[in-house]
Amino acid sequence: MDRHERRRRRKRQMPDDDIIITMENVSKAYSTGAPALNGVDFTVRNGEFVFVVGDSGSGKSTLIRLLLRELVATSGYINVLGYDLNKIRHRKIPKFRRNIGIVFQDFRLLKELTVYDNVAFAQRVIQVSGKEIRRNVPSILATVGLAGKYKAKPRQLSGGEQQRVALARALVNRPAILLADEPTGNLDPNNSWEIMKLMERINENGTTVIVVTHNREIVNAMQKRVVTMKRGVIVSDEEKGGYLDED
Repeated sequence: MDRHERRRRRKRQMPDDDIIITMENVSKAYSTGAPALNGVDFTVRNGEFVFVVGDSGSGKSTLIRLLLRELVATSGYINVLGYDLNKIRHRKIPKFRRNIGIVFQDFRLLKELTVYDNVAFAQRVIQVSGKEIRRNVPSILATVGLAGKYKAKPRQLSGGEQQRVALARALVNRPAILLADEPTGNLDPNNSWEIMKLMERINENGTTVIVVTHNREIVNAMQKRVVTMKRGVIVSDEEKGGYLDED
């Protein structure tokens, strides 16, 4: 065991209660053999708002999938909300994921269901009572500005409204962490800003937010923590950061 590994083990034995995501020397290689992540160290504190940026193929989406335990690291240590994702038993993964909301670029709404039922679906999956669903769903729809749209089907909504539904669905179970993978990728500039303002407000209410994005304008304007990835490694991690200048 080298001195770096001894140091990492000591750190795990003396955890910082404020840190809710830890990645230590994490690598992920796919069947092609090329590493998607290569020795990544990354921590997130409770209540942070973090942008993860970088070119396509830099490892951003792999990082998100590892945090969700959709992928398993080839090597290294990952702990999210006290769960050791290298050792977590398969049957405990659904319980772990209840603590995490996820929003995608393509909304992923159930087209045949109303707005109300799309959001309620996330509660029914974890067997929330009907009484609680009837209280929680209207509340979260009001939070995202869709109180009057609960009977609409996704096809009757604009792209911005569909992303608000996806955001409401991600938040209705009150997750500790919200992961957003290119949430504004299919939206026009006005709707993009509205979604980001919503996420900022959600963060101010205590939810930790991690956003993967290519939107340079939003990242530079919002002045949050910015983690920049390139070819599977983190090349920059700055508070109140922005997009790095091109090489």
